[in-house]
Amino acid sequence: MKKESYRLGCDIGGTFTDFVLVNNTTGEFHTNKCLTTPSDPSDAIEQGIRELDEKLPGFLDQVEEIIHGTTLVINAIIERKGARTALITTKGFRDVLELGREKRYDAYDIFSEYPEPIVPRPDRVEIDERIKADGRVLKAVDEKEALAVLADLKKRGIQSIAVCFINSYENPVNERKMKEIIEREAADLFLSTSIEVLPEIKEYERSCTTAVNAYVKPITYWYLNKLITRLEAIGFAGKLFIMLSSGGITSVETAKEFPVRIIESGPTAAVIASQHYGKMFNIKDMFCFDMGGTTAKSCLIQNGHAGLVSTFEVGRVQRFQKGSGLPIQVPVVDLMEIGAGGGSIAKISNMGLLQVGPESSGADPGPACYGQGGENPTVTDSDLVLGYLDPDFFLGGTMKLDLERSKKAIEEKIAKPLGTTMVEAAFGIHDLINETMASAAKTHIAEKGGNPNIVTVTAFGGAGPVHTYGLAKKIGARTILIPPLAGVGSALGFFTAPVAFDMSRSHRKVLDDADFKEIEALFRELETESAKILEGAQKGDAVIYNRTLLMRFVGQGAEIDLNIENVDFQTFSKPDIRTLFDTEYKRLYGRTAEESPVEFVTFKVRASLPKKPFTISKLTTANRDINVCIKGQRKAFSIAKKDYIPYTVYDRSKLFPEASFTGPAIIEERESTIVLGEDARVRVDEFGFIWVQLIQGEEK
Repeated sequence: MKKESYRLGCDIGGTFTDFVLVNNTTGEFHTNKCLTTPSDPSDAIEQGIRELDEKLPGFLDQVEEIIHGTTLVINAIIERKGARTALITTKGFRDVLELGREKRYDAYDIFSEYPEPIVPRPDRVEIDERIKADGRVLKAVDEKEALAVLADLKKRGIQSIAVCFINSYENPVNERKMKEIIEREAADLFLSTSIEVLPEIKEYERSCTTAVNAYVKPITYWYLNKLITRLEAIGFAGKLFIMLSSGGITSVETAKEFPVRIIESGPTAAVIASQHYGKMFNIKDMFCFDMGGTTAKSCLIQNGHAGLVSTFEVGRVQRFQKGSGLPIQVPVVDLMEIGAGGGSIAKISNMGLLQVGPESSGADPGPACYGQGGENPTVTDSDLVLGYLDPDFFLGGTMKLDLERSKKAIEEKIAKPLGTTMVEAAFGIHDLINETMASAAKTHIAEKGGNPNIVTVTAFGGAGPVHTYGLAKKIGARTILIPPLAGVGSALGFFTAPVAFDMSRSHRKVLDDADFKEIEALFRELETESAKILEGAQKGDAVIYNRTLLMRFVGQGAEIDLNIENVDFQTFSKPDIRTLFDTEYKRLYGRTAEESPVEFVTFKVRASLPKKPFTISKLTTANRDINVCIKGQRKAFSIAKKDYIPYTVYDRSKLFPEASFTGPAIIEERESTIVLGEDARVRVDEFGFIWVQLIQGEEK
């Protein structure tokens, strides 16, 4: 008899840690959810796996791989809980982290605040070395000076070092010399060099990214080592993979070396899952909406692909103000944070108005209804009061919610100060968070040239299916898709991601002067380096490469991306490249300047391995009677009628292919709850996906 084999997806969120176990032979899924343990995330992982073992005894020794997404890195940056880090840089560039781009993110706010540099000034030191912009060595590293600097840093108790020399992306010789000295004289210190972390142009972004990588490298190393030890102790003998912000997965060794690459590892997985479903059903435009307990993220997927961006920000002083955070220049799926999660706290602002978020109750103490000491009303509390959640069936009944605590928190903290009823206050919280998210969603879609009226909204996360109907109504979308296991969608999404890694290198060259043979050699060098990184992850598979050019008009400060797949660069002509550039520039900005010269800035390669097969099994239920799927009725608040009305409650696990019904309806499963209004028409397909069509006025 063939031995069973499994893969396990594990996603640590701000409030819950999600698990999805898939049987590689049968395609059968098992899921679990438990509260995150912020003090040590590995506690929740072990707890969740042990709970799964109670349902499926002995499964762990048959697990081939665990794919893990974590908020550890981003939380360490936001909360400033990383290691004591030093930055060694070129003489005269000590203050790059503070100078930034010398640009105000709010031109009219004279009291604008900026994030503190990840490395304080006393721990930023200079070396008298210099590489010219064309790569020529003006001044080599003096070993005596380097040794003196290193001795001083060791005395100060530095744990991790970032090395970032000016123009090192054009010639890495000085950084390599500094690295050799540090590894020889201070092997116990963690080290990050810009030539390995980010060999790209733009000094501020390169310095900041390298410093952040050094800042979180020790805690990532210690956490992953501890996690591996704990997993082995409970019987795991397979491989551990980590989700990258760019939508691929990588080995533990790579994640330890480049932790800056896993900052957005959790939310990215939901987007990759949504992209997979879009291709599965041939949906052109999808809007992925992932709302968990702490945050909500979104992504517009166009023509079957989620966009990648080269730069994003973390630790913003002003949450939705671009430019108020630390710039991280690594490939990341083009996510937008659109509000908050189920744990977002509702309060009265200084203006006397209702405000929801951005502060969150997290997993500890959590919303008032959790009964763990939380006294502030949250979005989850409002959803409970409005009847959308069953207090006796939260997490499948394993976690009871306290309705009276929710009512009390909303009454005392919101209703009384505003002079409204408790129910009006609860609906105000629910509707305001929907409005906040819808406003951000419409902006995000418009910026990408999309149309909110034609997108299919896909919902993920524990709170996503509760709020998707309200969000879709506000943005004007007519179709909603709720995939199976939506409440643990990120953990499920790990199985749709390939093993991959992105590498880049800046090398400025005006198109008219470029040597295409030299560019082809540069691409091949990047491919060789990226293939080495993939070696430890999975053996035997042919590596797939994808090439990208970053180009701009000479004199511009920003580039556009041109995907050229994996074509030998020498087969292009200069007019071919110019046509590619002008066509894309025109698509983005409506016009181009054909008479102006353009230049290459950065060359990128994505190396990936073939995806492992992943399919959603078809429903096998013999039931064909919709009445068998009905759990009963529950009074819940109607957005249209502004009053409580009877909602029919369905058990999702009993729904069958081609089952159909209309709202008002609540569809419950262990991981999440779907709430649909009176104008919703529901259909279930053969795979268990729930398709919701919002009926327009003339169609009713």
